[in-house]
Amino acid sequence: MSIDRDTFENTSEDELEDLSVPDQVLGFLAANEDRAFKAREIATQISLGEGAVSTALSRLKDRGLVEHKATYWAVTGDSDRLEGYSGYERATALFNDQLGEENKESWREHAPGETHPSVENEQ
Repeated sequence: MSIDRDTFENTSEDELEDLSVPDQVLGFLAANEDRAFKAREIATQISLGEGAVSTALSRLKDRGLVEHKATYWAVTGDSDRLEGYSGYERATALFNDQLGEENKESWREHAPGETHPSVENEQ
């Protein structure tokens, strides 16, 4: 599977070995941005199961990173959205490595019991 030059230059060897399924799918589609593929074709090209690829494609679509028409999938043409995704992923991984992953339950314990007034006014 190919990756873009920016990812190649700015990602450690350990991170490259452990790319997630969505990252692999998105990387493949970005490297082939001039084409659209069926999920089965993507799975074959990146040596993953079709079910895992289909799940990743659905999640990427929900984030606006891929487009879907009939049985074909393509990377979004919105380069700002793509750059924002990879930057967010790298930043999250870096902070998790340096500071440890956040404990969601700890946040919930300290959350206020009532909705903030600014949110109530919008409803």
